[in-house]
Amino acid sequence: MAKMKRWKAASLLVIAGILAASPLGMGSEGQVVGADDKYAVLTGEINEILQDERLNGALAGVSIRKADSGEQIYDHFGDTRLKPASNMKLFTMAAALESLGEDHRFSTEIHTDGQLKGKVLHGNLYLKGKGDPTLLEEDFERFAEQLKSQGIQKVKGDLFGDDSWFDDERLSEDMTWKNEVYYVGAQVSALTASPNMDYDAGSIIVEANAGAAAGDEAKVTLSPETDYVTVVNNAKTVASGEPKTLSITRKHGTNEIVVEGNIPEQGSRTREWIAVHEPSGYALSLFDKALRNAGIDRIGQSATAMSVTPDNSRLLVEHQSMTLSELSIPFMKLSNNGHGEALAKQMGKVINGEGSWTAGIDVMESVSSSLGVNIGTVQLRDASGMSHVNLIPANEISQLLFAAQSEPWFDTFLASLPVAGAAERLVGGTLRNRMKGSAAEGNVQAKTGSLSSVSSLAGYATTKDGDRLIFTIVLNNHLSSVTTIENAIAEAIAGYQKE
Repeated sequence: MAKMKRWKAASLLVIAGILAASPLGMGSEGQVVGADDKYAVLTGEINEILQDERLNGALAGVSIRKADSGEQIYDHFGDTRLKPASNMKLFTMAAALESLGEDHRFSTEIHTDGQLKGKVLHGNLYLKGKGDPTLLEEDFERFAEQLKSQGIQKVKGDLFGDDSWFDDERLSEDMTWKNEVYYVGAQVSALTASPNMDYDAGSIIVEANAGAAAGDEAKVTLSPETDYVTVVNNAKTVASGEPKTLSITRKHGTNEIVVEGNIPEQGSRTREWIAVHEPSGYALSLFDKALRNAGIDRIGQSATAMSVTPDNSRLLVEHQSMTLSELSIPFMKLSNNGHGEALAKQMGKVINGEGSWTAGIDVMESVSSSLGVNIGTVQLRDASGMSHVNLIPANEISQLLFAAQSEPWFDTFLASLPVAGAAERLVGGTLRNRMKGSAAEGNVQAKTGSLSSVSSLAGYATTKDGDRLIFTIVLNNHLSSVTTIENAIAEAIAGYQKE
């Protein structure tokens, strides 16, 4: 009887492997492999899931390993290089924890090249950024109060922003023009600011609401309020029941935000997180505003970003960010692209002495190699996964997840991953509305990924038998949503119980 069951399972694997080649548009190599009879039924279930017609003409890489040994129990084109989308952040997070450490903090400094005489600072102020993506308006207000507490009531000098900690390349090389105006493609600077506690660095929240009556302009507000951007409001309020056509965008290469279209009376608000052009100037404008609000007069003529703090300057204020361990939560749970790119440049600066993508990706590759990833078969182009030129096989992602378990920082790494079906936003993250009511709920901890025609899910799950498995699913070139296919595979793993 046992032999018959094994024969049936083996036959199913062969048949499913042949069938899988056709709808997925692949050749005979890299077919489904079941390495352990114990999981034959599970592999059969996954084979069937991969027959979904939404994958016709698409590419699917699936890799499953035993968490305790790293042994592969399922491999469906696991060595095929695919676009990982935000599964790239697994590599960024692991590299940052290894190279910078869980307790690493970004710093921001305020320097002067002058002297305080009475209540007047005779000299310039320099706001020096060192990569912190978590600075909020309230932090700049705190800086101003700290200066005031030192007796400074007037500054007879200019205000400068120093973003030289990183290089001046603002966008990763494959960022598209369309994404560049929104927070997902915000420019990266060593001196930047975030609009709220999601810490979407380099962006501003633009909200549009209906006016009091039809014919009125829409009401547009900014958070934080700043004159660094200009709003062109062409949006109109229309009668209730008319269609909503409102759009919010930014003209490329400028800080001119354009709001246009119609919004019905009593209609729902529209909000966009708009990326600013040159975020160092954005941060400096918030600091300048904070100085004025604190009652510190400034007699200087200008506030200039992209400067360099003089070597002979004197430190007045130093601010330390949250730890990397704490930052890992909004970074990974909410899949924050800006955090990934800032961490890449920070790794490059701290480890290689150069705050650039090239230097940072070099660190990512080095750490990944030390974790057993075959760097010769991957292509890393950014640290967030926004690039459509990143290429990583599913087997290399699962290898990283396996090796990470032996590292002293693994608890932080694991805690940063979204939890399936967990309603709390900073627990469930991008999985909070997925796999509810299934065996995966509260069980699957995994990183999501999504780009046009790209979807991925990789992490950890425990079967009903208590076996912990590592899985990676990378789907490319599909033309409709395939997240339910990923869910089905993860649920099959979590709900699996051997006969």
